[in-house]
Amino acid sequence: MSAVLKSPSTEMTDAEWQARCELAALYRVVDHLGWTDIIATHMSVRVPGEPDCFLINHYEEMFHEITASSLIKMDMDGNVHGRQGRFNKAGFTIHSGVYKARPDANCVMHTHTRAGAGVAMLRDGLRPISQDAMLVLDDVCYHDYGVPATQEECDALGLSVQRGSCVVLRNHGLLTLGPTLHGTMFNLYMLERACELELISRSFSEPPVLIAPDVVEQFAERMPRLRAEPTWGLQEWQALCRAVEAKGADFRR
Repeated sequence: MSAVLKSPSTEMTDAEWQARCELAALYRVVDHLGWTDIIATHMSVRVPGEPDCFLINHYEEMFHEITASSLIKMDMDGNVHGRQGRFNKAGFTIHSGVYKARPDANCVMHTHTRAGAGVAMLRDGLRPISQDAMLVLDDVCYHDYGVPATQEECDALGLSVQRGSCVVLRNHGLLTLGPTLHGTMFNLYMLERACELELISRSFSEPPVLIAPDVVEQFAERMPRLRAEPTWGLQEWQALCRAVEAKGADFRR
């Protein structure tokens, strides 16, 4: 996505406006990929220079309607700053819980896709059966279903995300987090692909071929270094932004 450096408001930093534009683009990308659930699910970014605040969607909007200025700015106590609007209370629980537990996280994505929710119902979850799974499997953790929008769930999720950045929310869906928006997006893309292939494999009349344990181990050693690169997922993100902009998406307003 091309840079948009200048904020339209004197009350907002240029860095926050840039973050707003990128998050609004992310909602359009999620819509483009068909990962939406009407107005449910949510993505957020931490506000640059304000580590105790994050941006999240205005709860009444479909993802293709979201713009940079319509995003809601919240703090970790649930207070809305600036433009007022509705927010998803369960979304606040999830995102605040992750940001408080993971200071390294600057973006959080949560979806209810059929593939993700399907794998979330499986007792043994993802197996080492695809190349896509290999890109995330070492960073996958599982979080047991809890009561949404409660402090208990906020605290429990904070503990779960200490174990990994690609989270299967049991009986619920998927969640990824990361230091960059593009890296978080790419992790979710690969996690979603791995879930799709996992479900496909379970429709076969024979068990899938498992990737050799030594290969799984080599990936587990290699992938943390690759995901730590600032450019992890950047080219894929830029390509997706071009795709939504080619469709006429107008989110920088």
